[in-house]
Amino acid sequence: MSTSKTGYDLTPLTPDAVEKQAADLSPEERRILLDHGTEPPFCGNLLDNKEVGVYHCRLCDLPLFRSNDKFDSGTGWPSFFAPFDPDHIRYLDDHSLGMTRTEIRCPRCDSHLGHVFPDGPEPSGERYCLNSVAMRFEKQ
Repeated sequence: MSTSKTGYDLTPLTPDAVEKQAADLSPEERRILLDHGTEPPFCGNLLDNKEVGVYHCRLCDLPLFRSNDKFDSGTGWPSFFAPFDPDHIRYLDDHSLGMTRTEIRCPRCDSHLGHVFPDGPEPSGERYCLNSVAMRFEKQ
């Protein structure tokens, strides 16, 4: 078993377990989470959320980001400057769309979350740009 610094199980789910978790996803959720799509800007239900809590992976419920690390980037997607735990994000080179970006995925279920860019606020200077549909918010 692989465990994060914050104590969460990061053991990758089997393909069968991912499919079981994905059984109730809408076609749009499947397109984004499993097929690495992107929701249109300014339409996500978590974009303007200002409540205190934690954003979890929509598919496997791994905590991804805290509300106190969220900021308004003006891009149309929920943006964060730091993850809940660095181990809770997997980074991949993305060369689609004729550019190089860094895709972020859930390390446990491999769901596509969004991308990270080096133009965020301090202290990290990073902007984790997420699809609302990739997350579930748990109010605290």
